[in-house]
Amino acid sequence: MGEFLIVYASRTGETTKIAELIAEGIRIGGHSAILKNATQIKNERDLNGFNGYLFGSSTYHGEMIPAMKQVLFIAERAELKDLPGGSFGAFGWSGEAPQRIFDTMKNIYNMKMTGSPLMLKASWLQGGVVMAQDYGKAMAKMIS
Repeated sequence: MGEFLIVYASRTGETTKIAELIAEGIRIGGHSAILKNATQIKNERDLNGFNGYLFGSSTYHGEMIPAMKQVLFIAERAELKDLPGGSFGAFGWSGEAPQRIFDTMKNIYNMKMTGSPLMLKASWLQGGVVMAQDYGKAMAKMIS
């Protein structure tokens, strides 16, 4: 059984809910998931020892939450190359944060990424619950 780390930065709590649903999908897929708020990540040691990683942030004024930017700087020093990765986030209008996180994980950290980032306006809208759980299941399959 593998273990995933899900790190999230949320402004209104919706990205937190998406992270929890992704974790459910990972668990349904037979693995474990640890959820941490981005503010809990202080150094690269906080990122060590997991089989896969998901980073998520809501988008606010076209940007990710500053705490997630800090996590990305810290993650650059961690050894994440070739590990499974995914990104996600809630957004109101534009939704740039999940794509920027995805591109950083893929192109800077050289991680093995899911097909695309998960971008939802809200977990409870337009099948968001199922989409978030399915995203977690897809991540789980990456280490099966």
